Amino acid sequence: MSLLGRSLRAAVCALVVLCGSVAAVATAEAEASCHPQGRALRYVVAFDKGTSEAEARAAVADGCGSTTVYYPQIAVAVATSADRDFAELVRPAAAFSAQAERLAVQRANGTSPARSAPARAELEPTDPAKVPSADRTGEQWDMRAIGADRAHAIEPGSPDVVVGVLDSGVDPTHPDLANALDQGKSAGCLTGAPDRNWTATTSVHGTHVAGVIAAADDGKGVTGVAPGVRIASVKVIDDRGYADPEAAVCGLMWAASQGMAVTNSSYFVDPWSLSCAHADERGVVNEVMARAVEYATSAGTLNVAAATNEAAELVPSPRSGARRPSEGCQALPAGLRDVVAVSSVSEERVKAGYSSYGLGVIDVTAPGGEAGQCVLSTVPGGYAPLCGTSMAAPHVAGVAALLASKHPGYGARQLRRTLDAQATPIACPADYDLTGDGSQDAYCTGYAGFNGFYGHGMVDALAAVAPRRTGANPAR
Repeated sequence: MSLLGRSLRAAVCALVVLCGSVAAVATAEAEASCHPQGRALRYVVAFDKGTSEAEARAAVADGCGSTTVYYPQIAVAVATSADRDFAELVRPAAAFSAQAERLAVQRANGTSPARSAPARAELEPTDPAKVPSADRTGEQWDMRAIGADRAHAIEPGSPDVVVGVLDSGVDPTHPDLANALDQGKSAGCLTGAPDRNWTATTSVHGTHVAGVIAAADDGKGVTGVAPGVRIASVKVIDDRGYADPEAAVCGLMWAASQGMAVTNSSYFVDPWSLSCAHADERGVVNEVMARAVEYATSAGTLNVAAATNEAAELVPSPRSGARRPSEGCQALPAGLRDVVAVSSVSEERVKAGYSSYGLGVIDVTAPGGEAGQCVLSTVPGGYAPLCGTSMAAPHVAGVAALLASKHPGYGARQLRRTLDAQATPIACPADYDLTGDGSQDAYCTGYAGFNGFYGHGMVDALAAVAPRRTGANPAR
C-alpha cells in the first residue's frame, strides 16, 4: 500500500466509527499477501530522510515485516521478516540483510551455516584473584612508541570522558578494567536495538581493545593509553565474529545518545571481506553507516576505526546521499569521511604488511605490531599479545580521550583536527619489500606530512596533554 493510500485511510478513520474494522481488514489483507518461508531474518532499512516513525513502521508492515527499532534521526529501521521478498516489498525504502546474504553464499557453495561458521567456545568467567598481578608495562613497547607512558604523569584522563568500545563485549570483572567500565552506558546491539547483553561471551577481542584504551595504571598487569577515562562496552560483534550493519548502526546511535566523547570500531561491517566487488546492496549498507556516523559526529562523538587487515588499498566511502564510486575497495566504517581511520605499524615504525592503507582514507597510524612483537593487553583471565589494526585503532581512541579530557569544550571535529596536527609525520618508505623478493609489497603515495601509509603520522599521546611549543595553534 502506498503512503498516500495510508494517509487517505487515516483521514477516513478519523471520521467514521468503523476505523478499527477498516484497520483490521487492511492488516488481514497485508498478511494474506505475505509468504513467510523459513526463519525470520534481520534487515536494515533506509527510508527517505524525514520519514516519521509511524510511516516507517507502516511500510515495514506492508512489506510483510516487523519493526525492531526505528532511528528517526537518520530515518533507518531495523526489521525482521520471514518473507524472502521483503526487500522488494518494503517501499519506498531500500533494505538489506547480511543474514540473507550469508545464506545465499552458503547455498551457492553447498555449505550449511553450521559448517561455514562454527560456534566459538564460551569464555570462562574471570576470577580476579587468579589474574596474574606482575607488572608487565615493561613489555608495552607500543605505549612508549606514542609517548603514553610519559603522558600518564601529566594527564591520565578524566572519568567524565567515556569511550565506547564497539566490539565483541568487554569482560566486566577483569581487575584492570572493572573500575573503568561504565555498565550503565554499556549495551548490546546485536539485534539492532540496544539491550543489556553487552559482556564478552566467546571472544577476547573487545576486552583486549578496552585494555589498550583504559587499563588501570596500578602497578599490575598493563596500563592503557588513558587509564583515567571510563569505557562502555557496546557489543556489535556477535559470537561467530560477524559485525552486521544493523548492529554497527545501533552502536553508533547508542554512543551518540549516551554522550560518549569517542568510539572505537575495530571491525569492518559484514558479510563481505571488503567491498571490492560491487552490488546495489552495498549502497544500502554504505548509506545507513554514513548516516549513523554523520549523526554521531554532529552529536559530538568522534569515531575512530581500524583500517582492516586485508592489506588492501582503500578508497574513501561516500557521504550519505552521494553516489558510490564505481571502483576501488571500501572499508566500513573506516572509509567514511567523518571517521578517523587508523593504519598499523610495527615497532620499527613501518606499515605492518597486513595493514590496509590508502591516500585520503588513512588519517593517522599507531602501533599494531607484527608477528613476534604484538601488542600486549587485557584478555579474560589475564593478558595476551595480539596484532592488527584492531590494536592500532584503540591507541588513537585513547589519545583522543586524553585530548577530550584536557579540552572538555572540544567537539568531534576539533578533536580530529588536533589529532592530525599533533601526529608525528612519517614519510613513505623508499623501499617496501617486506618479503625480500625484489618487488614492492604495496605502494605509498603522498608526501611526508600526509600519505597513504601513515596519514598525518604517528599519533602522539604526550603532545595531547603537553602540546609541543611550535607557536601555532594545534587545533588550527
